[in-house]
Amino acid sequence: MERIIRRIKTVLLEFEVSFLIYWVGYFPSHHIRRFFYRLAGLKIGEGSTIHMQARFYVPGNIAIGKDTIIGEGAVLDGRDKLIIGDHVDIASEVMIYNSEHDVNSEDFHAVTVPVEIGDYVFIGPRAIILPGVKIGRGAVVGAGAVVTKDVPEFAIVGGIPAKTIGERKVKNPSYKLGRAAWFR
Repeated sequence: MERIIRRIKTVLLEFEVSFLIYWVGYFPSHHIRRFFYRLAGLKIGEGSTIHMQARFYVPGNIAIGKDTIIGEGAVLDGRDKLIIGDHVDIASEVMIYNSEHDVNSEDFHAVTVPVEIGDYVFIGPRAIILPGVKIGRGAVVGAGAVVTKDVPEFAIVGGIPAKTIGERKVKNPSYKLGRAAWFR
């Protein structure tokens, strides 16, 4: 009986996330998308924007700070805690995961680990952030990078796997991100 109840919960969650929230992501209004995302449990700070076609796994575990922009087609994994800070710019098609299979276990079970992204971080297009990673305040992740380890504050990382390739000179950022386009 427990197995049947667990399966029903899984199907309902898939319906919510994979169907309803997925289709809301195609609606061309930030305000309406934000309203439905909050209904689904996503915590979204004041002035933050999520562009069209974003995908979410378990939105109730995802917290986005204020004045943050999430680009088109981003994948945000909430199967464990995902905390995104204030004034963060996440470009298009970025994937942030906090669940993966244990490739060395006999049953190939899933392992979940939280992901944290600090304030004033920029993550370039098509970057991938893997489970358990902490990205420090002001860090920059280059386009297409695969981040497998923590990124120090103000570091600039790139490559596969991501390695430090530089450092931001501004150590006390206070900027606000620009206004998002209305129909993106």
